[in-house]
Amino acid sequence: MEKAKISAYQLFVLIVMFELGSALLVPLAMDAKQDAWLAILFGMIGGFILYFIYYRLYLYYPDSLPTTFVQKLIGKTFGRIIAFLYIVYFSYSASRVLRDFGEMLAVISYPETPLSINHALLMFVIVYTVRKGIEVIGRSGELAFFLIYLFAIIGFILIIFSGIIHINNLKPILEDGIYSVIKVAFGQVLFFPFGEAIVFAMILPYLNNPKKAKITGLLALGLSGINIAISMAINISVLGVSLIERTQFPLLSTIQAIQFAEFLERLDIFFILTMIILGFFKICIFFYAAVIGTADLFKIKEPSQLAFPMGLVVLFMSIVVASNMTEHLQEGLEIIPIYIHLPIQVIIPAILLIIAFFKNRKVGKMRDGQLSQGDGQ
Repeated sequence: MEKAKISAYQLFVLIVMFELGSALLVPLAMDAKQDAWLAILFGMIGGFILYFIYYRLYLYYPDSLPTTFVQKLIGKTFGRIIAFLYIVYFSYSASRVLRDFGEMLAVISYPETPLSINHALLMFVIVYTVRKGIEVIGRSGELAFFLIYLFAIIGFILIIFSGIIHINNLKPILEDGIYSVIKVAFGQVLFFPFGEAIVFAMILPYLNNPKKAKITGLLALGLSGINIAISMAINISVLGVSLIERTQFPLLSTIQAIQFAEFLERLDIFFILTMIILGFFKICIFFYAAVIGTADLFKIKEPSQLAFPMGLVVLFMSIVVASNMTEHLQEGLEIIPIYIHLPIQVIIPAILLIIAFFKNRKVGKMRDGQLSQGDGQ
């Protein structure tokens, strides 16, 4: 492990910005139509459960990365295979998020610039930051967090006073019943964005106060979930369901609709700046987890040495992961949740927690027995 520590507040801001990340960029949970915001809240509740699983594993092995303690739980051979799968998962996730934001820049600002150039410029900054370590990422997050929420508050006020919100677009609530909302919540939203918090299992061992890990994570997930739900509700109330389903970046369309005092409009730059910051931190955390996981698994003393070569791998993956944005989004909605997110985020951690519970209970009983024998002698 890197010899570094972050505070509970730094962990909090990193989780919030990570969760907001690409969740604000794409039309999330739109299979629930006007109840998308409600599906997000249900998904958030599921996210609390998943985070609790990751937290309990952390309590059993507070000083070890998951790439280490998984070998203690299921044996060195199978443990190394599972650890390697998680490294690949974090790298793949970083490449997918990089593709999201590269496409955003290509569509909005740089239509003539090759996609690979957009990705390379973003990846260069991320590699540089990851080389500096988790403390620098945490301190940078503190500064960016204030800026993000300043933009969010200003944007919310302008949307309210522009008079573009139409509450009727949110009605009727639960038109297709509660089941359809729950299906979207636990079939899509649970995995993206909330289940992606599994990456913080790689960050929790760096927390300087382990006692605050649970409350910090749950509060961060709660705040980000409420923010995403509010954002989606505003998008629906401004644009309507039918328009959002045809829009690649609904939040951008909402911001473009702002017209205040006959001169304040076309605020695209605030959207782009906000999303670039959020995307930077999301990719950064995924990439950092992949780098330190690789260093831990293969016993490399200086994780920073891996940043550049692994950055090239992520950059290459981001280009070849899909031939176009439509295919990229289709994979993210139909294939990845079942075949990648479900086993990585839910099944494997749950099995590991069960094994850890019985192994540690057995160790506890053995210690108690040894103490009893010592007292008898």
